Amino acid sequence: MKKNKYVVYWLLTGCALIFVMVLVGGITRLTHSGLSISDYKLIQGTLPPMNDQEWQEAFELYQQYPEYQKLNSHFGLEDFKDIYFWEWLHRFIGRLIGMVFIIPFLFFLITKRLDRPTIKKAVILLIMGGFQGFLGWYMVKSGLVDRPDVSHFRLAAHLTTAFLTFAYSLWVALDLIYPDKKEVNTKIRNLIRFALVVLLLQIIWGAFVAGLDAGFIHNHWPLMSEGKLIHETVYIEQQPVIKNFFEGKSGVQFVHRYLAYVVVAFILAIWFKTRKIERTPLQEKGLKVLLAMVFVQFLLGVFTLIYAVPLWLGIAHQIGAFFLLATMTFTLHRFTK
Repeated sequence: MKKNKYVVYWLLTGCALIFVMVLVGGITRLTHSGLSISDYKLIQGTLPPMNDQEWQEAFELYQQYPEYQKLNSHFGLEDFKDIYFWEWLHRFIGRLIGMVFIIPFLFFLITKRLDRPTIKKAVILLIMGGFQGFLGWYMVKSGLVDRPDVSHFRLAAHLTTAFLTFAYSLWVALDLIYPDKKEVNTKIRNLIRFALVVLLLQIIWGAFVAGLDAGFIHNHWPLMSEGKLIHETVYIEQQPVIKNFFEGKSGVQFVHRYLAYVVVAFILAIWFKTRKIERTPLQEKGLKVLLAMVFVQFLLGVFTLIYAVPLWLGIAHQIGAFFLLATMTFTLHRFTK
């Protein structure tokens, strides 16, 4: 760790910035601000409009697209400024992340502070970051056509890539912080890996719920509307039936609400399985935080559903998913190397 401490600081700074970007992205989504900037200027778009003329030009551009024409035709310039801010901030943080990853990487490369394996991992991170930026614009483009809402598939890809980039950056940092190898319990490691896959599926379906505004229906727990375990709208909104679980509001909510129990079950299984083996202090800390975090996140999901996604609860639920992924990544690392 000591000789690599600045590289570790660099990677963890990137993790922190990705967290902030996901947080702001969630606010952008929940305040319906994501389509306020309908063009992409890599350099010129760094600063927001700086005078009345620039603001008016940006507003007139927004007025050319379906969101204004179909949903926000009552907006004045001040209303537009409010939603513009969040999308601009989200993109600004994305640009900042790009600089934070690229500039130190070049410095570390020139000064030979990176070994070959770390260089390869850093290049993968840069590619993931670039792909994430592309997905963001690809997502926005889907909402600039007839339907003034972004594709929930593209939203899920955008969000999941951000989570994966964070997790991989954290993993590379942990490799440098804890370079020593140890004996691995393959059964526990594989169980955590499988739980991580299930968690990622839950994050994807959470993005589907957000993209389809499916959190505003069936606002009951533990059962769906009318006290039903499976409401009939789960399987009749779309044809064929399987399509409901990817594109139907009730169907995607059904998957997301019941997959949460599967995530909890896996983490409980990990907890009880690890009671039977010897654990290092770091493994034990990771397991305790993981167990606590999954219940916190579960409760956040329940309250977000019951109260029909108020802004602060929606954001808290997204943050909870982020910390749950971080904790699971750390725990998996401690049981892998």
